[in-house]
Amino acid sequence: MATGTDQVVGLGLITVSLIIFTYYTAWVIFLPFIDSEHVIHKFFLPQVAAIPLATGLLLLLCVGLFITYIMLKNQRVIKKAQ
Repeated sequence: MATGTDQVVGLGLITVSLIIFTYYTAWVIFLPFIDSEHVIHKFFLPQVAAIPLATGLLLLLCVGLFITYIMLKNQRVIKKAQ
């Protein structure tokens, strides 16, 4: 079972992920349809930065998945050895 601290950390990670997802979705999908003179454009990066940012996020995802895979594989090996 998860402890109280684990649950708080998990909730924090989910909250941060949702905020980032909402910001990125609004930036990439909805912002191009809003007039460029609108004040909301001040809160977002220029559209040209979307592709490098997406590439970086994809790279981080791949690294995280690889690390997770290795950790799970090592855990199975340790359990078999016991």
